[in-house]
Amino acid sequence: MEQHHHAFRDLFAQLGLPNSDAAIQRFCAEHSLQQQTRLPDADFWTPAQAQFLRDAWRQDADWAEVIDQLNATLHH
Repeated sequence: MEQHHHAFRDLFAQLGLPNSDAAIQRFCAEHSLQQQTRLPDADFWTPAQAQFLRDAWRQDADWAEVIDQLNATLHH
């Protein structure tokens, strides 16, 4: 099976968010998570965005690596 490696900006586009470098930096600066908060449980996601994050993580989908990156970034 072919694995796809997605860029950070691809994840933002998949989530329906602006994906320019400036927009991503702004999003990450405005949204930080407490250590105990799981990424999909954050209150700033729509239900569809949260479900996508849960499903991609649970299935260890092609998106999992870049979702891990977003998780680490927001838990800084």
